[in-house]
Amino acid sequence: MLESARSRVKAWAIAGIGTAAAIAVAGLLGAFEARHQALAALAPSSQVDTGEWLVRPLKAYVSAEKHVYGTLLKPGGKALVLELEMTNRTAKSTKDYFELLQAGPTPVDPATKPFIVLTRDSTMSPELHPGMPERMAYIWQLPDGAAPPANFGLTVIRKTYKLRDNLYGLPGWFNPAPIGTLTMPVGAGPDAPDLQP
Repeated sequence: MLESARSRVKAWAIAGIGTAAAIAVAGLLGAFEARHQALAALAPSSQVDTGEWLVRPLKAYVSAEKHVYGTLLKPGGKALVLELEMTNRTAKSTKDYFELLQAGPTPVDPATKPFIVLTRDSTMSPELHPGMPERMAYIWQLPDGAAPPANFGLTVIRKTYKLRDNLYGLPGWFNPAPIGTLTMPVGAGPDAPDLQP
């Protein structure tokens, strides 16, 4: 009787370890597969819903002007400028757009943060009001001696709204994740026309 009980406990322990191992392996494989799935290619002139924002790319170009919308470039430097229309979809004014776009590995260093400017008055990193489309410029300084690129690749990031976050129990936008890639043709200067939707 005692030997039979020991055998059952041993069998359950082995089954439990096997089940736990199977779940762990399945989880790792699922995470690995999700991480390596190709992102959707977004149309350059389309409007993109990122949760907090509706974003419509307008144009990208290289500028050698000393001041680009009030930002000061290094002497002899050039800037890669992306202009887009942004509409705040939330209920309050916000400037939570710093993680919205990630530059590709070329022609700028992805770790380099752009200046973000309201084009109509060159206000740096303003709060945008709900429901009001605004034209914004993301401005990256190109590395010294870098040739102007023909195209500019970006990853677009989406956040998810939670009524209560896990840490403070407050509402907000969390869990940034890429939703697609955007390849913008790069024009010769600020006079380049906007892309047509």
